[in-house]
Amino acid sequence: MEDECLNKKSYTKVIDYIKKQILIGELKVGEKLPAERELAQILGISRNSVREAIRSLDIMGMITSHHGAGNYITGNFENNLVESMSMMFLLHQINYEQISELRLGLEMQALLLAIDNISEEEIDELKDIISKLENDTEENNVILDKKLHYNIAYASKNKLIIEILNALSEVMDIFIKDLRKEILSKDESRRLLNDAHNKMVKSLITKDKVLAFESINKHFNVVDEKLLEMSKKDT
Repeated sequence: MEDECLNKKSYTKVIDYIKKQILIGELKVGEKLPAERELAQILGISRNSVREAIRSLDIMGMITSHHGAGNYITGNFENNLVESMSMMFLLHQINYEQISELRLGLEMQALLLAIDNISEEEIDELKDIISKLENDTEENNVILDKKLHYNIAYASKNKLIIEILNALSEVMDIFIKDLRKEILSKDESRRLLNDAHNKMVKSLITKDKVLAFESINKHFNVVDEKLLEMSKKDT
């Protein structure tokens, strides 16, 4: 038990050291960590403790390990968020409705922020997506629908919103693989969704936050109705 406690303390030394180096600017995204042997010498701990800490940081998304090349700071937390939310879903700590409620709040805020921060180039790209959504195949529309929402989130310029929304989108895709396809396969729901998408983009062009609020709510009314319908089929 004593050895286990010591190992745990050594393990946290590595994480605390790396966090401190990032905080003082000695380590930045894309930079390589010191070698395991060097970290062990600096901190006065075993290489096994360093390896355990590195594995945990890799899982967390703070670093990426490249076999034979070393460990690099990446800050790629989306995968960790997806895994954590997936486990919460599997353990029945969250459900479809809660995920949709969170997405509604975040996408609303993303759209409102995008109104203030979006560039003309980003607006042009969204217009292009809207045009394709109205004329492309059902399979491509599923991809375009996801791209539209990602681009709006990206235009918010809020890194945290972007990461969480991407993770939520992935979790929804994992557990309801055909949700987008199901919505887009029905003429009426596709029409309502396309109308909501058009108004979302229009709110960005006209800087109309009232229209943004209305369009996002309309969008999620369609999604939530389909989620309810699909959940009834499963019961």
